[in-house]
Amino acid sequence: MKRLWITIMLLATALVVAGCAHSPQSGWITLIDGDKGIENFNAIGDAKWRAEGGAIVADKGKGSSHLVTKNAYKDFEIYAEFWADTTTNSGIFIRAADPKKVGADSSYEVNIFDQRPGQEYATGAIVGFAQVPVPIIHKAGDGKGGGKWNTFEIRAKGPEITVVFNGVVTVHLQNSKYASGPFALQFANGAKNAPGGPIKWRKVMVRPL
Repeated sequence: MKRLWITIMLLATALVVAGCAHSPQSGWITLIDGDKGIENFNAIGDAKWRAEGGAIVADKGKGSSHLVTKNAYKDFEIYAEFWADTTTNSGIFIRAADPKKVGADSSYEVNIFDQRPGQEYATGAIVGFAQVPVPIIHKAGDGKGGGKWNTFEIRAKGPEITVVFNGVVTVHLQNSKYASGPFALQFANGAKNAPGGPIKWRKVMVRPL
């Protein structure tokens, strides 16, 4: 009887594993994994993008620089792990209409910028479209002038866009201005062109829907 029970349990475990392999969570494409994957993007701007310390890192640019995906996406989910400090100005620009000139006026900018002038569009907001509460409660830096690791989960399905920052929904948007396009990872300086803190990406995955 004991041997039969063990056999049943092993079969059940095998079925669970097999089920996971064909679960709705399959279909993810890994673009950055640790310090690998920079070749999956086109670099725009003069920031110093490089593989360093188990991540893709950027700093020391003028204005705004981006890593732009080589493929366009319409409906999708993005999962990203990133490190930012209090002075970091970064973000993920989705459905970029012009992959050679990425900006908040031609895409949806999911922001990473604790010190942004106009705090309603600081970290976790979609600039110009969906605001976060002020004073801000979602911070990419540690709030003490240092940095920390964070996660973004972004889902875009038709006109509906949801942003989840460190497991908490920050904004939910219904808007159909931008329907499709590549997405881009940003490095930029701070307000009044003050030097911006570095941005580090150690995991970036996308799953077309």
